[in-house]
Amino acid sequence: MMQTEPIGSIPRPQQVIEAIQSFEKGNLERTELDKIFDEAVKDTIAKFEETGSPIVSDGEQTKPSFATYPIHGLTNLASNGVLIPFSDGHSRQLPVLTKGPFKYNVYASSYVKRAKQYATKPLKQAVISASALSLFYPQDGIEGYSREAFLDDLVNEAVADIRNSLDAGAQKVQIDFTEGRLAVKLDPSKGLLKSFIDLNNRVLSHFSTEEKRKIGVHTCPGGDHDSTHSADVDYKDLLPHLFELEVGNIYMQFASEKDKDHVLEVIKEYRKPNQTVFIGVIDVINEKVEDPKDIEALILHAAEFIPKKYLGTTDDCGFSPFSDDISTSRDTAFAKIRARVQGTNSAAKKLG
Repeated sequence: MMQTEPIGSIPRPQQVIEAIQSFEKGNLERTELDKIFDEAVKDTIAKFEETGSPIVSDGEQTKPSFATYPIHGLTNLASNGVLIPFSDGHSRQLPVLTKGPFKYNVYASSYVKRAKQYATKPLKQAVISASALSLFYPQDGIEGYSREAFLDDLVNEAVADIRNSLDAGAQKVQIDFTEGRLAVKLDPSKGLLKSFIDLNNRVLSHFSTEEKRKIGVHTCPGGDHDSTHSADVDYKDLLPHLFELEVGNIYMQFASEKDKDHVLEVIKEYRKPNQTVFIGVIDVINEKVEDPKDIEALILHAAEFIPKKYLGTTDDCGFSPFSDDISTSRDTAFAKIRARVQGTNSAAKKLG
């Protein structure tokens, strides 16, 4: 059968969002928050498994966001970091490090361990890229803590995040690299993008060939409140560099691309041998639930450019990468996932 995997986040129940807000205000005990988290994870995994998905996740129910979970609760941060503008006018601002050393406060393996209590199918875990976290270091530097020392600490922590997730039982680990296209937008010379690729490969160099088959990287132009930050960047400017990442799996936004043949031609040209490409067949910022027959047709067409052995399917992005994003309902998210699974299975049968 053809591989099909989710990207990550599922919209949180309103109860979870309200509980997080109450906890942050000091109006809810940690034990009560954990009970609500457990129920949300249990319900999310149950609904995931009902879709027929061969691999599931916790839907990031307990992550504050896909990008900031490792530093959640740290005290050596300020709020005035890099600003990321989205096409609808809203923005997200990253934190900035105020002093060293840099250490994770939360590892993704904690999410794997919680999810294992409820899952009957293999688990996938998303982790944030080292390149995204490198944006936390201030441009003016930190006295007594050089950027080089920061990057050494960052690489060590990113390696531990992936390894701990694998050791905790994750069958696949996905590195979220949504800043890839954004890097091209910020620096058209691609110097920033190349530095990101090099940094992430420093992390990946710590893993064996067998381990890299379980590791992948995800790229999309952002998907927050049904808006993107870099969809206007041509994939031709990203993909030749993206395929230089030393991973076995590439998960990429594709369903919402206007010129799909152009993207497929680029994939065909630059995909490395033994790299499996999971194309997005679900547009997560479109409320319409896809028809499995249309998904099947999209996959069959993609198979003309990508060998079927190295072709998989996924969603364009997470449905709710930040905890307060409820622009898509949970029911819609799971309906879309079910359509992806059905469309992939029918395409796999026709491809033989």
